[in-house]
Amino acid sequence: MNRLTGKQIAVIATNGFEESELLVPVLALRNEGAHVDIISSKKEPIRGWKDNEWSKSIKVDKSIDQVSAADYDALLIPGGTLNCDQLRQCSLTVNFVENFFETGRPIAAICHGPQLLIEADVVTARRLTSYASLRTDLENAGVEWVDMSVVVDNGLVTSRTPDDLPEFISKMVEEFEKGTQSEARP
Repeated sequence: MNRLTGKQIAVIATNGFEESELLVPVLALRNEGAHVDIISSKKEPIRGWKDNEWSKSIKVDKSIDQVSAADYDALLIPGGTLNCDQLRQCSLTVNFVENFFETGRPIAAICHGPQLLIEADVVTARRLTSYASLRTDLENAGVEWVDMSVVVDNGLVTSRTPDDLPEFISKMVEEFEKGTQSEARP
């Protein structure tokens, strides 16, 4: 059964994305019937990061200046320290995330992905998880941080590391299928 047929999913990433945190969820989304666009600051290939070194390059479908939050049903933010640090410095990307949040559609972020949510100032009074080193940053942004493999708070799905991908993907697909933020918690 293709639970996401007809859904348009945005994936925001740039050089240094954690390879498994982008490729594995994107494959799962496509297998569920979703159309997935990889979006970056420029429409040129981006390189992943795996085992402390550069890995595969992937095609970018659209640049951030070519899209609007209204074009998509859901948003995925993969981790990777380099990826997220660069994304949060791009005002167009931060604005995209802010606008996406305002639409009330589901968002999934794993590992360092919540750094972009902090920058977009959309996490206050939320319950999230992330890579452990972000705990203080998230708490300083007003988050109730918990150490769980996956947390769902009102359509926002967060997870800690690649080890949590099976649980993360399951909840991400569930929330993306719903299509709107709801008062769900784990």
